[in-house]
Amino acid sequence: MNLDGLDAIIFDFDGVLVESVDVKTLAFAALYADHGAKIVAQVTDYHLHHGGISRFDKFQYFQTELLGRAPLSEQEIADLATSFSNLVVDQVVSAPMVPGAQQFLDKCRGQLRLFVVSGTPTAELDDIIRRRKLLAYFSAIWGSPQSKAQNIAELLCDHELRASRCVMIGDAIADFEGAAANAVHFLGRTAKNVESPFSSNIVTFRDFTDLPASWDSR
Repeated sequence: MNLDGLDAIIFDFDGVLVESVDVKTLAFAALYADHGAKIVAQVTDYHLHHGGISRFDKFQYFQTELLGRAPLSEQEIADLATSFSNLVVDQVVSAPMVPGAQQFLDKCRGQLRLFVVSGTPTAELDDIIRRRKLLAYFSAIWGSPQSKAQNIAELLCDHELRASRCVMIGDAIADFEGAAANAVHFLGRTAKNVESPFSSNIVTFRDFTDLPASWDSR
């Protein structure tokens, strides 16, 4: 990947730097197991096709659209979020890095400013990155409840970055849309044996050992 012309890289976390998407999928399935196999299948499918969206929004969707119930209260969402965190945090901390990701971070460190923008709650994300001993790589870490578009906009403003000199690396449509809303370049990561969510005009890669030379997708 040619880093010339870039000032910053914005990474999603799960599925981009760390192979932790399956951890989150299994956690959602576990939380809704009491509702039966059909609901679990629908929950899993929605999660897999709506990567990058905060768990808070997903909980509310499951409640109203899949279960057909009144919207969750703030306390109910908080309780679900706590249960979810208890299921995933340690596993995400111990999940393997995406092949080549550590080497890529080492290469970019000192050359570019690096950021994380994720759908994971900010405090939880910060804790995971700290426990993985990756905190020193990043100038800032941004998570939910704000959307990726909002976080990227604030990031660009707060750090006085030009969108044309930044690239977002993500694995979900929400990542692409967040980048596009801010005129930031985009590079998509699609794991092996996973169907790409992106249109054919978006440049993608399998892992960091085989990065494309071009990152100019918007």
